[in-house]
Amino acid sequence: MISICVVLINHINRLTPMNNLLEVKNVSKVYHRGNESIYALCDVSFDMQRAEFTAISGPSGSGKSTLLNIIGTFDIADSGQILLEDDPLENISFESADDIRQHKIGFIFQDFSLIPVMTALENVELALIMTIKPKNDRLHKATDMLQMVGLENRLHHKPKELSGGEQQRVAIARALVCSPSIVLADEPTANLDRRTALRLIDLMLTINQGLSTTFLFSTHDARILEAVPRVIKIEDGRIQP
Repeated sequence: MISICVVLINHINRLTPMNNLLEVKNVSKVYHRGNESIYALCDVSFDMQRAEFTAISGPSGSGKSTLLNIIGTFDIADSGQILLEDDPLENISFESADDIRQHKIGFIFQDFSLIPVMTALENVELALIMTIKPKNDRLHKATDMLQMVGLENRLHHKPKELSGGEQQRVAIARALVCSPSIVLADEPTANLDRRTALRLIDLMLTINQGLSTTFLFSTHDARILEAVPRVIKIEDGRIQP
């Protein structure tokens, strides 16, 4: 049944005009230190279509995290425009930003950001608390997500009882459970060994290809970048050719 659904989704995608899911237009972010202006981002522009799997690559301090924070509405650009599904993300209220993060953007963090006193199931269920009211419905959907990432035997384990790779799989399930338009991941493999990191990227690619989930993540690990179809290079806050 899943494979039939995937075929239908891919067929529909081929028939549907390819509009950009995300548009980043001339975005700049400046920090001021006395009389000195430091550009974290300078005139950054790029587009993403639905179902893309894209990495932002660059050394530490290049502007990767700043860019993801602005796209994720955690930070505000000083100039430029960002459109998500044709809706502008700049100059929006706190309530609107919160609503966008709840319904349209999933997040995967470098440090996993799981609540230590909650089980894997409870961590994923928590992401649904504002969108699905019956608790049993939330638990059912959270269970499905954890099964999809291969943690059906770890539902009731707390983060300290899970390996780093397993914790990040919980984070992936949490990011996907609200069916977001795009998943943003900031250095999702930084705290993992190479073998676990490659397995995690492979899992994300499988989800991307099977469910047409759009991923945008940052990394400076050249070994990981070999597995990524599209790489956007950034250095000193500027997109590189």
